Amino acid sequence: MTDAAPVRLLLVDDHDVVRQGLRMFLSLDPELRVVGEARNGLEALDRAADLQPDVVVMDLMMPVMDGITATRHLRAREHAPEVLALTSALEEHKVNGAIAAGACGYLLKDAGPDMLITAIRHAARGEVYLHPEAARRLIREYRGPDMREHLTPRETLTLQLIARGYGNRRMADELGVSEPTVKTHVSRMLGKLGLESRTQAALYALRHGLATLDEA
Repeated sequence: MTDAAPVRLLLVDDHDVVRQGLRMFLSLDPELRVVGEARNGLEALDRAADLQPDVVVMDLMMPVMDGITATRHLRAREHAPEVLALTSALEEHKVNGAIAAGACGYLLKDAGPDMLITAIRHAARGEVYLHPEAARRLIREYRGPDMREHLTPRETLTLQLIARGYGNRRMADELGVSEPTVKTHVSRMLGKLGLESRTQAALYALRHGLATLDEA
C-alpha cells in the first residue's frame, strides 16, 4: 500500500474533541489522509461531494441528520465513498440500520487504534469489517431464510470470500476472473438471497456456517 495514494478520509462526528482526536491520531499514518470534517450528516453530504473521500468515518447519533440517513444518501451516489460506522453504543437497531444503509463496517469508539486503522484499510478496499461483538450479536439476531440452494457454486464461493473480508480485487485473483465479473457474481448473489449489501452477505454466510468469525 505504500506506493499507492493515501486513503482519503472524511471524519463525521458532532463532538469537536472526538474529531480532533481522530484527526491527530490518523494523521500519524502516512497511508491515511484526513481531507475534511463534518459535524452532522447533512454537512457530511456537502463535504463528501466537494472532497471525494475514499472512506467516511461516520458517527451514527448526530443532530440535523443522523449517520444512518447520511450513509444511505452517500451510498446512493454514483461515486459513493465507503462508510465506516463509528459509535459509542452497540445497539442492534443501529447496527442493522447502518448496515442496511450501506456501511461496510461497524466499530465501537472504544476500539483500539490498531482495530480502527485495520477497519479503515478494509473499508478503503471495499471489504467488510465488523467489531467482533457487533458481528456476534447480529449473527444471533439474524432470521433470514436459507436460500443457498439458489446459488451457483461460483456464487457460493463468492459469498464465502466476502465473509472472509475479500474485496473485488482479491476475489478476482482468487477466482481467476476479472473485477467486472466479480461484481456480476456479487450482484446476482445478493439478488438471489434478497440482500442489499456485502455486509449483509457476510452476516448471512456467518449465520449459515459458510465462514467463521476467526476467518472474517
